[in-house]
Amino acid sequence: MHKRTLLALLATAPLAACGFRLRGVPQFGFSSLYVQAPAASPLARELRRTLAGAGGELTVLTEPQQLPQAQAVLEILAEQQERVVVGQNASGQVRELQLRLRVRFRLRGQDGQEWIAPSEIVQQRDISYNETIALSKEGEEALLFRNMQTDVVQQLLRRLAAAKAPR
Repeated sequence: MHKRTLLALLATAPLAACGFRLRGVPQFGFSSLYVQAPAASPLARELRRTLAGAGGELTVLTEPQQLPQAQAVLEILAEQQERVVVGQNASGQVRELQLRLRVRFRLRGQDGQEWIAPSEIVQQRDISYNETIALSKEGEEALLFRNMQTDVVQQLLRRLAAAKAPR
């Protein structure tokens, strides 16, 4: 048993020496955040849920009447799903699509100062297409859009954690 413990410590020693550590809970430069987005936005719903579950000291305000209490306001300016044809066969039938999710946002303080200027995050995925299995491809597209949405939320979380109040 003693040998196993020693081997486990030896195996983890290189990780400690290289500076590796788990990401941990994000630390934000503000204590309360209001997410201003369209009510039906699935991205905003997932973002609020992720922020609330991230732990730490951040309070996510959800009601519009709480807006004056927010130290920072994240505005989702635009959220757009695109479907672009990128490949066709010789007879003009679609063979490959590119799916894109564009999200424009900005972060401002309660006093109106911009912490993050209007920025855009773009995610894209390529997908093959076959009209004989159109229903399954439609389901695959929906799954890819949900996956891209999750990636955008994670990128937003990292950008919010890096944001500092302007001096």
